[in-house]
Amino acid sequence: MDPVTQLRLTRELVDIDSTTGREAEAGRFIAETLRGLGYEVTEQPVVDGRFNVIALAGRPDVVFSTHFDCVPPFFPSRESGGVLFGRGSCDAKGTLVAQIAAAERLRAAGESRVGLLFVIAEERGSEGAKAANIVAPGSRFLVNGEPTDNRIATATRGVYRARLRASGRAAHSSRPELGVSAIEKLVDALVALRAVNWPEDPDLGATFYTVGLISGGVAANVIPASAQAEIMFRTVGSHEAIKRLIEKHAGALVAIDDMLVTPPVRLGSVPGIESAAFSFATDIQWLDRWGTPLLLGPGSITLAHTEDEHVPIADLHRAVDLYVQIAKHLLASL
Repeated sequence: MDPVTQLRLTRELVDIDSTTGREAEAGRFIAETLRGLGYEVTEQPVVDGRFNVIALAGRPDVVFSTHFDCVPPFFPSRESGGVLFGRGSCDAKGTLVAQIAAAERLRAAGESRVGLLFVIAEERGSEGAKAANIVAPGSRFLVNGEPTDNRIATATRGVYRARLRASGRAAHSSRPELGVSAIEKLVDALVALRAVNWPEDPDLGATFYTVGLISGGVAANVIPASAQAEIMFRTVGSHEAIKRLIEKHAGALVAIDDMLVTPPVRLGSVPGIESAAFSFATDIQWLDRWGTPLLLGPGSITLAHTEDEHVPIADLHRAVDLYVQIAKHLLASL
């Protein structure tokens, strides 16, 4: 696949709205593109008419993989100054097409032991990866793609998403002494967490978190009987350690519900390719039956999920070279 075709396909894919829950049209585009290139393509049903795309040209020892769902809001592609803008250009549709281009270059050189796996729902729950793990074809290596500035990831953080629930007692706001404000209890809990010393790791650094959602109350003139917040931790070890610290510092104020747990991952490297550890999580944890994992992709995680998400076009082309280099190194090791 030449660079012009690579860029055209990337833009066409970016221009399809595949925010999580709306991946079906993009899945059909990917599947039709791969069938046109001569792959044996499977559309693996996952949920609500959405499906993973698996493409093989033989028995794969190395599989390139990424996701084709994106975060909202959707916006289409445009080019400016050697940069491709658009939702998914960086995370991770540019990666997806670069992986197809790399597989095509390897096939043109007579190498058929490379497959492709593209999944839904990485941005919310990883249902696609979990379904794909059931049908793993016995591959030896999985080369996953996420924005790493074209560096090999040595490790990625895990995720612990928790809901904090505060309970109070409703009352008229003119008699606040008759009620108990759940919102004030929740705020006190969140303030308490700001003083906690969270676990650290020599490679990944200190655990950190964000408070992403808060809700509570029914009206301004009612003492709120309930309130809740969702917190996303980027973990460097067991989520249980995080939960124990929440219970210690805020357990008297709130109840804690586990919502999502994804453990941190240690990854392999390839000689001659720059490496680094990253603070995000991926689908790799749910694809352990697809082989020893590696992680690399074009674009910066600092641009993913932003209102002007973009990636240098030269980085998309460079990714093809790197994916080919990685595949050749892995295949030579067998």
